Amino acid sequence: MIILGIDPGSRRIGYGVIQIQKKEALFLEAGILRITEKGRRDALLEARDRFSELIDRFQPAILAIEKLYFVRNQKTGLEVAEARGVILGVAVGKGLEIKEYTPNEIKAGVTGYGFADKRAVAKMVKLILKRPDLNLIDDATDALAVALIAGRTPPPS
Repeated sequence: MIILGIDPGSRRIGYGVIQIQKKEALFLEAGILRITEKGRRDALLEARDRFSELIDRFQPAILAIEKLYFVRNQKTGLEVAEARGVILGVAVGKGLEIKEYTPNEIKAGVTGYGFADKRAVAKMVKLILKRPDLNLIDDATDALAVALIAGRTPPPS
């Protein structure tokens, strides 16, 4: 089973793709979808198209995505929420099962501590995937973390 993890953003969308085989998570790919269009409408269309291409390439069964839980900047939060809505719409349209997790659920699931820092999450992602060589930007590491949680646990109620 292939799982696509997403760390949503308005201009940078982190993604991580894993495959679960015999209860083991295998790393397939991770990276950033950079949105370059300047206008809001065009940026959302670009996000839709880039995300759709990612789904078509990997054919995941599950989309695991971070919930928008808390934002410091209301404008940024609204833009991320819009991008997240586009991502969810594409995933639903392509028939993916969707699992959503808060940042604290992801951190707790990967590190055992819901308030772990980004370094601890990155370290555990590398250990779980048996890939000490992974050197990724935080958004991609966070996306892998959410994919790993979706591969190990039922969605929270």
